[in-house]
Amino acid sequence: MNLPGYEAVKKLFSEGGMELSKEQYEKLSGYAGLLVEWNEKMNLTAITDPEGIAMKHFYDSVYPFTLVELPEDAKLIDIGTGAGFPSCPLKIFRSGLELTLLDSLNKRIRFLEELSRTLGLGAQCIHGRAEELCRKEGFREHYDIATARAVANLEKLCGYCLPYVKPGGFFLALKGSDGKNELAAAEKEIEKQGGKVAACKEYTLPNGDGRCLIVIEKVKSVPIISKKKKKK
Repeated sequence: MNLPGYEAVKKLFSEGGMELSKEQYEKLSGYAGLLVEWNEKMNLTAITDPEGIAMKHFYDSVYPFTLVELPEDAKLIDIGTGAGFPSCPLKIFRSGLELTLLDSLNKRIRFLEELSRTLGLGAQCIHGRAEELCRKEGFREHYDIATARAVANLEKLCGYCLPYVKPGGFFLALKGSDGKNELAAAEKEIEKQGGKVAACKEYTLPNGDGRCLIVIEKVKSVPIISKKKKKK
């Protein structure tokens, strides 16, 4: 058993005002099983105990998105998604999302492809570097939502993620309790990438761990700046 029982996980999610169906629980349970199985072959996560997976991976991935309005059929890209957090647990709750998973490590992409097939997520899994793919047509300013969790500091994240967001869309950064402190250093990059801070929502997990959701709106389109060729 890689998750606590249904009633325990249902109670956990109810603390955040979220209803967990038996079908959703079964998918999360299958997710946890694959995560632990693949983690024995490659480094996906340091959290492998049932309670930790339920709280720090699944609850922590889904709850922040209850704090914002998310269009039912939004195109969402998860940058540096790793083992699929936060977007894959979110997709289990919001089945209408059109999901793209991006990671620079191919073996993680193989895990995500297996996860998507097994759980029926219908995710597009892409092996690539965020700073390169964002320059390509079909990716740049293509998404309603970009998100990232535990990838880099906010300044770097804005450079990675905002280029994927269409004007009127949002970049949602899931940060720890110190996330608010990263805002000042990120201001210039946010402006450079056509964004503005819409909200900074601090909250705690049921176990008391502090978190911060930073909401950045893409307010204007930013053209691609051609890379200068190096002189021979």
